[in-house]
Amino acid sequence: MKILVVDDEKDVQFLFEQRFRKEMKNGEMEFVFAFSGEEALNYLEGSKQEAVLILSDINMPGMSGLELLKTIKDKHKAPPPMVMMITAYGDAENYNSAMKLGADDFLTKPVDFTVLKEKLKSIH
Repeated sequence: MKILVVDDEKDVQFLFEQRFRKEMKNGEMEFVFAFSGEEALNYLEGSKQEAVLILSDINMPGMSGLELLKTIKDKHKAPPPMVMMITAYGDAENYNSAMKLGADDFLTKPVDFTVLKEKLKSIH
């Protein structure tokens, strides 16, 4: 499963690579990282939608995660990738906005990697 992680915090890449080392080594999961909404869209357009799942931060400079979510759901229809939103602010407004725009799930930071792994395994 190819997963696109979108977050403006560069240390997220290290975290994911550490936490999913076994799954990556076994070939179960492959991670690609984008550090802005714009970079994520460029990746999606250039890779013929290889990403099965997108994990996106909501609060990013430039294009927010919610704007990215809307664009993905509007433009990438066949098949639309699953999108899980991640935010440090687990407030009802962000949650409701994300769900209205078509988010498949919503996680709060700091990410509980045990919960995330279970969610990802249920997608396979």
